[in-house]
Amino acid sequence: MKLRIIIFSVLVAFLSSCGSKKQVVTQPKSKTIVVTAPKKEKKVVIPEVKPKVTKNKRDNSITKTTEEYIAKFAPIAVREMHRYKIPASITLAQGILESGSGRSPLALRSNNHFGIKCHKGWDGKSVTHDDDEIGECFRKYEHPETSYEDHSQFLTSRKRYASLFRLRPTDYKGWAYGLKRAGYATDKKYPVKLIGLIKKYNLDKYDRAAKSKVAKKSKSYSESKNNTKTNFYYKVVKGDTLYSIARKFNTSVSQLKKLNKLRNNNISIGQELILK
Repeated sequence: MKLRIIIFSVLVAFLSSCGSKKQVVTQPKSKTIVVTAPKKEKKVVIPEVKPKVTKNKRDNSITKTTEEYIAKFAPIAVREMHRYKIPASITLAQGILESGSGRSPLALRSNNHFGIKCHKGWDGKSVTHDDDEIGECFRKYEHPETSYEDHSQFLTSRKRYASLFRLRPTDYKGWAYGLKRAGYATDKKYPVKLIGLIKKYNLDKYDRAAKSKVAKKSKSYSESKNNTKTNFYYKVVKGDTLYSIARKFNTSVSQLKKLNKLRNNNISIGQELILK
């Protein structure tokens, strides 16, 4: 009995000692978590780029009507007539017909008012254009006026058109049919169309235009005085031949060869020829 009491007392004491030791559990101090709102991305504003409007250099040369075309280019046709003996009416009629009064795609793209193709020996700028065949080569000019000048040189420098220069200056009908026979155009009605335009717009009046206000000399034409003797010189430009120069200054090929001591008809760009 006493043994039980002793065991019981020991047990109670043990349990009391265990219960007096309290286990303190400390929680770690909570860290303050700061949540920051994401920064708003700045909206990048791309300024609208307005296309730069540039004035087309050819706008000034575009004519709205045939009458306007005639008014603009008649003085040039008259000038070329007095230089090269080509009737102004024919030049104007060809320009109207070939260029659609300056508004055809070829004229707008290349300032080519006479439908002149590149041909052998052309080393200037060019464009391709569908004509008798697809993608044919046509000459390109900086200005329409240059096209008029090249038209004159084109006719005067080719022998197949030589017979035309024996016609009277006012014989525009002879010129119209002569151009067709020489192969300037393949259209069978080409002469009739030219004559029709000349009559409709009274272009033959320009064939009788006076030489006033017309340049009497080419830009490359000069004269120099040597004591009491005056020598006239001509500086050869691209497209010139002895024949075309002779026609231009009312002389002959043989005379030019004699004055310049030429053994053949070969001349070069920049060469100065004595005219008389």
